Amino acid sequence: MKSPVSAAAGLLHVRPFAKVWILGTLFLQVLAVNTRADSFDSLESTIEGVRAALLANSTTCHGVVSSFLARIEEFNPTINALVSLNPNALAAANDLDKRLAAGDSTGKLFCVPVLLKDNYDAVGTNTTGANAALAGNRPSVDTPSVKAMRDAGAIILGKTNLHEMALEGLSVSSLGGQTINPYDHTRTPGGSSGGTGAAIATSFAVFGTGTDAVNSLRSPASANNLVSVRPSRGLISRQGILPISFTQDSIGPIARNIPDLAVALTVMASVGADEADNATLLVPPEARGIDYTQGINDGSLKGLRIGLLDGFWNHTASNETTPVNDALASTIEFLESQGVEIINVTEPIYNASAIAKFDVQQFEFKEVLNKYLSSPSLTGNRPNTWDAVYGSKEFLVIPAQYTFMNNSKNSSTADPTYATAQQGIRDLKVALNATFVTNELDAVTYPEQKNLVVKVGSPSQAGRNGILAALTGVPVVTVPVGFSPSSQDAPIGVPIGMEILGLPFSESKLLNIASHFTQLRPLRKTPAFANYTVQMGSYASMPKMQPNISNIPKAYPVGTLSS
Repeated sequence: MKSPVSAAAGLLHVRPFAKVWILGTLFLQVLAVNTRADSFDSLESTIEGVRAALLANSTTCHGVVSSFLARIEEFNPTINALVSLNPNALAAANDLDKRLAAGDSTGKLFCVPVLLKDNYDAVGTNTTGANAALAGNRPSVDTPSVKAMRDAGAIILGKTNLHEMALEGLSVSSLGGQTINPYDHTRTPGGSSGGTGAAIATSFAVFGTGTDAVNSLRSPASANNLVSVRPSRGLISRQGILPISFTQDSIGPIARNIPDLAVALTVMASVGADEADNATLLVPPEARGIDYTQGINDGSLKGLRIGLLDGFWNHTASNETTPVNDALASTIEFLESQGVEIINVTEPIYNASAIAKFDVQQFEFKEVLNKYLSSPSLTGNRPNTWDAVYGSKEFLVIPAQYTFMNNSKNSSTADPTYATAQQGIRDLKVALNATFVTNELDAVTYPEQKNLVVKVGSPSQAGRNGILAALTGVPVVTVPVGFSPSSQDAPIGVPIGMEILGLPFSESKLLNIASHFTQLRPLRKTPAFANYTVQMGSYASMPKMQPNISNIPKAYPVGTLSS
C-alpha cells in the first residue's frame, strides 16, 4: 500500500477532476483515522476496555498511547509522579497497529500501556532508583517480568518516581523530587512505589509495577484507592531489579481493579523458574503456570473464616487514626453481613513494631546492590558500588534513615545478629502457619496503615503494617475500604486500604476474595482534580519529561548521611 506522500506525488500525473476526487478521499481517510484515535478515553480505562476499543476499530494503538500522554502532560506537573517517558513507546504502538491491521491482536496485554517503577530494568530506559548518581544507569536486558509483559503486547510507557532506592515510604528522591498524593496535595502518596500509585490513580497508564521490601506495593495502593498484590516469595523473578534485600524483596502489579490485577500477575508470574533468582527455584510445580483470572468470581464470601490481627490497629482516637478505624469497622460489619465469620486474633506476636526487629535489610542492602551494579548487562556513566553511590553527594536519604544507612555501610550477612534475625523469621513463619491451622482461617486482614498516609515533609511513613508479609514471604492483596471525611485539602477524603493476607501461593484465593469484595462494595474513585477527560493531542514523538526536584522538602537535605 502506498504512503500518503507517495500517493500525493502520483497526483502530478492525474487529470484535475481526478486529483480533486483523490485528494478528497485522502482527506477523509486521514480525518477518519484522527477521529477514531480521538474517541478513546484513558480515564479509568481497563485492559478489556483497550482491547474492545481496538477491535471495534474506534481507536488505534497510537491513539491509546496518545490519550495517556495527554493525561500525563495535563496532570503530572501537579503530582510529579514520573521520572521519565520511554522514547520508544509511540514506535512500539505503531508496530502494534501494523499487527492489528494484519488481524493480529494476540497477547493478554496487547497495546496496554504500563508504567514501571524506576528500579526495573527495561531496555530503552535508564534504571535509576530515582537516585541522581544513577541517572545514567542503562540496562541492555529487560527484567524477566518486563520481557514477559512486552511479549504479551504491553507498551512500556515510562518510569515512575519512588522513595529513593525504595528505602522508605515518603516517595521523595534526588532525581524525581517529591511525588504528591492526588487525593490530598498536602500528603505523600505512600511508598516506596508512590510514583506508580499516584500515576495509576490519575490514569497515566492501565496499570503499573512496584517492588516491596516491607510495604512498598501495599502502601501506595492503600493511599491511592488502588489494588495491589505482593506475591509469594519466588513467584516472580527479581532478576534485573535494583535491589534492597534478597530475603524481603518482592515485585508485583498495582491496578485500579481486580481483573486487571489478575491479568498483570498472570503475565508477570509466567516467567517461572529463573536460575538468576534462587528463590524462584523453590516454588512448587502446582504454583506455576496459573491463570489468575480463572475462577476469580467463583463462589461467594459466605462461609469464609477471616482473622483480624488486633495488634495491627492503633485504637487511640485521633484525627489521623479514627478514620482508619472507622473504615475498618464498617468493612468488618459488611463482611459479616455477607456471611463471613470473623475471628479475633490477639496473639502478642502480631505486633508490627515488635516483629520489625527481624528486618534484615540493613545486612543485605550493600551486598545485593553491589552485585546488581556489577552486572555486565548494565552500561552508562554511573557509580558501580554502594560506596560510590553514597560517596557521590548525589543522593537523598531522609534523616530518619541515617542510622539504617550507616549500619548498612558496615554490616553484612556474616554478622551474628543477621543469623539471629533469620531464625526469628523462621519462627514467625511457623507461628503464622499455626494461626491459620488452629483457627481454620482462609485469610487474615488488617489496615495497611494504622493512620492516614502522612503529610509531605513528615519524618517517615509511620504506622504501616507490611512487615509481616515481608518477613514471611506470604502473599497479600490490598483493597480500598474507604476514605477519611472530606476536607478542603482532600475533596473526597484520603484513601484507606486493607491487606488480605494468606498462606504461601494462595494468590488465587486472595484474588477471589478481593474480587467479590470490590464488586459488592465498589469504592474506587478518581481523584477530584483529575476527574475529567483530557483532549488528546497529536503526538508524532514522545513529549519530554522533566521531574520537579525543586519541591523536595527542606527537611530532607540532599547528599548527607548525618545530621
